[in-house]
Amino acid sequence: MSNPSNPRFPVAHGVLIEAVQDYAFPGAAYGVWMRGGVLAMEAAGRFTYEPFAHPVLPETVFDMASVSKVMATTAMAMLLWQRGQLDLDEPVCNCLPEFIKKEASDSRKRAVTPRMLLAHTSGLPAYARLFERCATAQSLLDACLHMSLECDPGTLAVYSDIGFIVLGHLLETLAGERLDTFCQREIFVPLEMFATSYCPPQVIRPSIPPTALDDAFRHRLLQGEVHDANCWVLGGVGGHAGVFSNVADTLRFADCILRGGESIFHAETVSLFTTRQTEPAHTTRALGWDTPSAQSSAGQYFSAHSAGHLGYTGTSLWIDLDKDLAIVLLTNRTFPGNGAEGISKKIQQVRPLFHNALMREMGFGK
Repeated sequence: MSNPSNPRFPVAHGVLIEAVQDYAFPGAAYGVWMRGGVLAMEAAGRFTYEPFAHPVLPETVFDMASVSKVMATTAMAMLLWQRGQLDLDEPVCNCLPEFIKKEASDSRKRAVTPRMLLAHTSGLPAYARLFERCATAQSLLDACLHMSLECDPGTLAVYSDIGFIVLGHLLETLAGERLDTFCQREIFVPLEMFATSYCPPQVIRPSIPPTALDDAFRHRLLQGEVHDANCWVLGGVGGHAGVFSNVADTLRFADCILRGGESIFHAETVSLFTTRQTEPAHTTRALGWDTPSAQSSAGQYFSAHSAGHLGYTGTSLWIDLDKDLAIVLLTNRTFPGNGAEGISKKIQQVRPLFHNALMREMGFGK
């Protein structure tokens, strides 16, 4: 499927080659799925910027970062909902009393529901550097559960890692099982996503592109261990991050969504979770998923009936349910890291350029 000297979509491939040369990221792998089959799986660049570093291959496994939110956490929520184990509108505190039990707890938290956590409208903060003060998984989880809201529930859409950590814990409590083992058995294995997992074993870590030279917290090269520090304290398994995967497996997951769930999800489940919410005003969020906005990373040509997600490490998945199309782009743009100055923001320009080029080459552009 991959021919480095003759890529299927040369203009889009060229966007990534130029991005590597411009230090947007050391390497990338990407894939296109349309109407039930793979159109392309290609790669560009290397694991690092060193000239003799290992080349990225189409099958290379990457740290998916927040794409984990849809491939694992939201997928688990979809299954529990269709099995009647998750009520989207029941207060979170009914299942997790500790969510409101802390002294002087924010009384507004009694109104927070799983639907709000999925839609990022719970009022919980976007992010907190909890790893700097929480030495154990339990202490970090407790910090998330006890966190006060920043606004009234349901009034504002604010993308929240904290909310998804709480959601992951809620789902584990409802299922009586850890997120990683549930997803491995119920999602990854049935879809033959055999390269996908949390916490890759030590033996395969050298075959995963590094995401940072961390001399501030873990004091080592981060390769094959989760980049997100809060997730690392959680043991590598969080509702917000932790999945490692490759292009082929991510396309298999996308195909499942495009086929209305195949043997895993019901069509009504896919429709419910991928449909943009109507409240609050101006939100682009569905349930767990995002949808294209005016300045979307998906570019200009994905239809309004599309769903996707981005990952901080430079990953993305966009699925167009009208065009029966999915595009996966995996990079390690956070390398070399070591603070914000070491993490390229050029991915913000590359993503729409890449998607637009691909869509035009497939005949969808004007």
